[in-house]
Amino acid sequence: MPYTYIVQCADGTFYTGWTTNIETRMVAHNSGSGARYTRSRLPVELVYYEIQPSQSLARKREYAIKRLSRKQKELLIAGFDISFT
Repeated sequence: MPYTYIVQCADGTFYTGWTTNIETRMVAHNSGSGARYTRSRLPVELVYYEIQPSQSLARKREYAIKRLSRKQKELLIAGFDISFT
């Protein structure tokens, strides 16, 4: 199942990505084998995700979220209840 997700890095910045296995991806990020951006900003915490119907739509949504301002991302995250993961 494809996901688009946002993690918050230890320095407070956000990283947006997509994956087909969110648990494995979080392990990869926090072990330093994830995205280059997150490697120097560990640990990361999952703060938002969306389930997508296809990998193509997951990538398109990733691109759209990356184009949002920080404030818009914060509003998106604020309306999300991560406790349902």
